[in-house]
Amino acid sequence: MANIDELVAKLAQEASAVQAAPHPFMLIIQWLGAAAIYLTVSLAVFGLRPDLAERFHHPWFAAEIATLLGLFIATSVSAVLLAFPDLHQKRALALASAWMLVLFLLILFFARRSDTPPAPLPVHDIECTLSITMMALLPAMWIFYSMRKYASTHYRLAGGVALLSAFSVGALWLRLHEQTDSIAHVVEWHYLPMIAIGLIGLWLGKVVLKW
Repeated sequence: MANIDELVAKLAQEASAVQAAPHPFMLIIQWLGAAAIYLTVSLAVFGLRPDLAERFHHPWFAAEIATLLGLFIATSVSAVLLAFPDLHQKRALALASAWMLVLFLLILFFARRSDTPPAPLPVHDIECTLSITMMALLPAMWIFYSMRKYASTHYRLAGGVALLSAFSVGALWLRLHEQTDSIAHVVEWHYLPMIAIGLIGLWLGKVVLKW
């Protein structure tokens, strides 16, 4: 018994205080705030499209930007909650990004149908995908670094959602910067790559977030 008491006392002395994880909503505010600063600085450096104010008078463009912003917020919320092993008892909220993605795709579908006659295609194509990806790298690294501090048990899904969140930042930046009215081009080179990004995130989540 004395040996056990000594062992317990020794372990108690060696134990270090564990810092409690912040509340998910505080993390969400931090992530959204950091992304807002990053997006603002990026637009200040590269500039807004000159016809942006006029484009917001077009309902489908305004709806596209609104739902893209909503997708970014929803995926950020989901990524934070998925970083916790129990989703912080907010499973429905953690999966809400799926519904926002469906709404975003519906907006793109109707915007594509309303583009009659189709707006002229720009002279570039894959450059847009590469630009979005480059802009998404810094947010992606920051999100994965932050999520590594916690103990996700849904690391595949968390990785996919995290990359979608980062890619949404890049897509929002380019949509506000590039003077392109062709919804066909936007769907093909801005948004369809989201599917590939999500699949990469499923793999990357297993590699980076598994513990």
